[in-house]
Amino acid sequence: MAPPGHRKVAFSAKQKKEQLKERRDRKKNELRDEFGIVDHRAKKKQQSPNRGSTKPGQELNEPSNFSKGASKMRNPNRYRLLLKVDTNEDVERGKALSRVPILPLSEEALEINLDEIYSSDLDMPKRPVWTYSLSRETLETNEEKYFKNYLDDMFGKHANDELSYVELNLETWRQLWRVLEMSDVVLLITDIRHPAIHFPPALYKHIRELSKHVVLVLNKIDLAPPSLVAAWKYYFLNKFPDLHVVCFTSLPKDEEDRKFLNSTFEQMTVQKKRMRRNYTAVGPKQLLQVCEQIVCGKVDLSSWKEKIEFDAMPNEFTDESDDENTDEEDDNEGNVDGTQKELDYGKDEYDQHKRYQFCQNDILTIGCCGYPNVGKSSVINGLVGRKVVSVSRTPGHTKYFQTIFLTKQVKLCDSPGLVFPSFVCKPMQVLAGIYPISQLREPYTTVRYLAERLPLPQILKLKHPDAKSNEQEAPRWSAYQLCDAWAEMRGFVTARAARSDVYRAANHLLRTACEGRICLCMRPMNYSKNKEEWTNHPETHEILKLQEMHKGVTGIKDETDTSKTEEDEDDEESSSDYDAKNYCESYNPYSLLAED
Repeated sequence: MAPPGHRKVAFSAKQKKEQLKERRDRKKNELRDEFGIVDHRAKKKQQSPNRGSTKPGQELNEPSNFSKGASKMRNPNRYRLLLKVDTNEDVERGKALSRVPILPLSEEALEINLDEIYSSDLDMPKRPVWTYSLSRETLETNEEKYFKNYLDDMFGKHANDELSYVELNLETWRQLWRVLEMSDVVLLITDIRHPAIHFPPALYKHIRELSKHVVLVLNKIDLAPPSLVAAWKYYFLNKFPDLHVVCFTSLPKDEEDRKFLNSTFEQMTVQKKRMRRNYTAVGPKQLLQVCEQIVCGKVDLSSWKEKIEFDAMPNEFTDESDDENTDEEDDNEGNVDGTQKELDYGKDEYDQHKRYQFCQNDILTIGCCGYPNVGKSSVINGLVGRKVVSVSRTPGHTKYFQTIFLTKQVKLCDSPGLVFPSFVCKPMQVLAGIYPISQLREPYTTVRYLAERLPLPQILKLKHPDAKSNEQEAPRWSAYQLCDAWAEMRGFVTARAARSDVYRAANHLLRTACEGRICLCMRPMNYSKNKEEWTNHPETHEILKLQEMHKGVTGIKDETDTSKTEEDEDDEESSSDYDAKNYCESYNPYSLLAED
């Protein structure tokens, strides 16, 4: 209300706009405070000059991951995936780089060194020393204090721009600690396309310090040529002598399916992939043999062996009623013996559970751990033979560890995915499925990284907008031009102006790469020089034989429901697959790379 004697002042549209903007920012900050997420832009505005000496990464060490006074069991954000956000400067820099022409790299650029990703001074958070006499409150306070000191020390040694994105949620680390404590054998699951990125040596060392056996699972071997699988297997065996290595895939491809990897796209028809609940995985038999060597007869695993033999039998009578279920179902799927449940870490269970004993009660406990999106839940589904835990291509889908009895003597334990400290560049983290694409503010840098290592224009059959028929040398592409051409081919347009939706096209390319339809496989050092040797290696023929054993097995997927519809861009969209018959030509997924 205006003071007496003064006329009212008009409230302009500009002032109203500023008022609404201020209100939105205030609500966002309140929401971030409630969820324990830091707004770096707001902190920069509020930061006073005398606070300029703040240590790098200190703004990430917020002590609470949930609102004060809220119950942990009732808080939906207790296991929320917390990652550092991009700054506006990084976004603008990436957009400018997206318009620079791309220079293709040689095959050696696909080789990756494990020692460069994980240096010796990068450790993982370990559970502090505790006893059964400690109360729940004291134990949690000690863990929170330790975790904060760990982050302070890590960010004090390394700048923010040096480190990759790391998991900052203490609750998720607690889930891993619990799984490692209760497991007799730990499966460290990696994606065969990026096994060096998904294998943190600090985790391997910590598991060995706990006197537990480590089995490296090279998952999704159907997405890589057998020679590359054999090369990675021997790379890890030579580097870590106490390590067991098992090759695995939950959805094996036969010869007809494998010739479709990274072929040229002639016509892309989107079809919904209707997954059945019956899995015939490659690798359970090899894992059983490793476990038999570890337990040395202390546990009777004959029932597991009988189950594997039964699951390997061709099943011609699958339940069609299960086809309508997608991979995005509820987490509380029923398990084999109906004993799957959530265990709240931090309850009075500290005083209830007994001290660890190897194969306690004659039960072998197998824990699954690793990075997000490497297929931990899919491995469990493949071992069981049907879907018992929910899976998703969104990183961080599994929120808490779950226990599933494979047989009466074998218990499986699925843990949430964790992002360990490393020196992996951000584009590589996105392509490795570690960083959620939905949280990516600027996707063009990652598209450029992908296009430097794979001939995307030939794979996608794109035509350069500046290409002329009389030119002998084709013009070079930029990341923005690739996304623009892909948006035009796919029909991605903005809602109002009907312009090419370049951002959506970039996201679609990245999702396609993460799902393996555009397959980028990293290689161990010196693989390119010794490619011929690995092609003729005896282990390569064994892996090829392993894949061929499952040729023609029914009950894996149903391709009868094909519809040419636009897929939802949300992370929780149902899985989709391409009609391979329309666009596949070559057998070797790396034949295009060989032409360089």
